[in-house]
Amino acid sequence: MGRPPTRPIKFRDGFYLEIRNKGKNTGIKLHRDTKEQMMRTIKEYEHSKDVYILGESKNGKWVNKTPIAHVVED
Repeated sequence: MGRPPTRPIKFRDGFYLEIRNKGKNTGIKLHRDTKEQMMRTIKEYEHSKDVYILGESKNGKWVNKTPIAHVVED
C-alpha cells in the first residue's frame, strides 16, 4: 500500500455541480464545459434531486467562492 496523494486536485475549466439525493449531505460532482450544458443538467435533475451549483473554474481556480443551492418551487 502506498501513501495517500498530497498534491491538490486540479479542476478543469468549466462549471461544476453537485447532485444529491433529497435530504442527504453527500452527492456526486459533475463537470460541464459550458453554462448551457450546466443549465440543461440542472433541469434534468431538479425535480428528483437537490442540485448545488459549485461554480466556475478557470485555470484551476474558482471564479466564485461560495456554492449556490438551486431550489425548485413546487
